[in-house]
Amino acid sequence: MESSDDEKDGVLGNYIPTELTRVLASSGVKFVDQVLNGQNELCLENFRMDKHVFYKLCDILQAKGLLRHTNRIKIEEQLAIFMFVIGHNLRTRAVQELFRYSGETISRHFNNVLNAIMAISLDFFQPPGSDVPPEILEDPRFYPYFQDCVGAVDGIHIPVMVGVDEQGPFRNKNGMLSQNVLAACSFDLKFHYVLAGWEGSASDLQVLNSALTRRNKLQVPKGKYYLVDNKYANMAGFIAPYPDIPYYLKEYPIGYQPQDVRELFNERHSLLRNATDRTFGALKARFPILMSAPPYPLQTQVKLVVAACAIHNYIRREKPDDWIFRMYEQEGTVFEDSLPPLDVEQPIMHIDTQDPDIGVETEQLEISSQLRDSIATEMWNDYIHDFSAM
Repeated sequence: MESSDDEKDGVLGNYIPTELTRVLASSGVKFVDQVLNGQNELCLENFRMDKHVFYKLCDILQAKGLLRHTNRIKIEEQLAIFMFVIGHNLRTRAVQELFRYSGETISRHFNNVLNAIMAISLDFFQPPGSDVPPEILEDPRFYPYFQDCVGAVDGIHIPVMVGVDEQGPFRNKNGMLSQNVLAACSFDLKFHYVLAGWEGSASDLQVLNSALTRRNKLQVPKGKYYLVDNKYANMAGFIAPYPDIPYYLKEYPIGYQPQDVRELFNERHSLLRNATDRTFGALKARFPILMSAPPYPLQTQVKLVVAACAIHNYIRREKPDDWIFRMYEQEGTVFEDSLPPLDVEQPIMHIDTQDPDIGVETEQLEISSQLRDSIATEMWNDYIHDFSAM
C-alpha cells in the first residue's frame, strides 16, 4: 500500500462513522484494548468477528511465524487494524485517529497482515467431499435428484481502481471498472474455490475455463457437478438451467406452480443455486471494502478479495451461527444488488488478457444434456405423482 493512497480527500471512508466514535477512549486507553476488553458485541461491530474467533486467528498467524509482536504493536493490534479497515471500508487517515499511529505504520501493518492471510488462505478453502450435502439430502425437493451436486459456481464483479491506461480491459458491460471473480460455493455458505483478478471485460466462460486449466485449478470430483446459471454452458461437471425458461425466483409469481418438466427443474435449480447469492451477500455485509474500489495497487485489490473469502470461511468454520451468517441462511432470500465476480493460485494472482479456447466436445455436451433431462424427468414424474395424490 502506498502512502499516497491515504491522502485522497473526499473519498468514502475518510471519516469515522458516528456509531464507531462512541468507543473512542477518552482516558488514554488504546482503542484496541477498549474493544477487546469490552463486550463481545464491540468486537463483532469493529473487528467483524467474535472475540474468541479473533484471538484464535491471532494465535494461528503467530504459530505459523507469519506475524510477530513488535516493540510497539502486538499481533492483536495488527490484526485489528486490518479487520477494521476492510470491515468498515475506512482509509488510513480515518484509522489513524482511532489507533494513534502514523499513516506509514497503519499501511505497513495492513500489508503485513494481508500477506499473512494470503500465505495461509489455502488452508481455509476446502474442496467438496464425496458425501451428499445435507442441504440436499434432507430436502425432498432436491434429493435424490441433485444427489451428485457438490455446490454452485458463479461470478461476481468487484469494483476495481486502475490507472487510465489500464482501464479498457477492466471496464465491464455496464461501463464500470471491475475485476471478474469466480467462486465455487458450498450450500452451507462457504467458498470451495475463488479466482480473482480477471478483467471486468472477460466473459464468465473465459474465467471458468481459466479456473479449470490453471495450476491450482477448480476441482470437480469425478461423477459430481456444480450448478451454474445461464451465463455458462451446460457441460461436463456443470449443470445449467434450461434456456428460454423462467429461472430466477423473482421471475415466478407468488404461488405459481410449474407447468412442465423444464419449469420445475429451473425453479428447483434456482432455489438450490441461490446459495451463491447468499454467500456473496454475507461476504459483502462483513467486508464492505469489496463494495467500492479501494485506492490500492491492483495486486493488493486482488489479494483483498481472496483474503476476505478466506476469513469468511474461517469464521464460518469457527462460529457457524455468527450474526452475519444468520442473516443470510434463509434459502429463498433474493438480492437485488449483485456484485460483479475470486483464484486462489497461491491463492492466486491472475492478470492475463489471452482469450483461452473454450473447447467442449459435442459428445460431452450431449451427455450433459442427457443428465439434465434425466434429473428433470425423474423430478417431474415424482412431482406429478405427489400432486395427483393430494
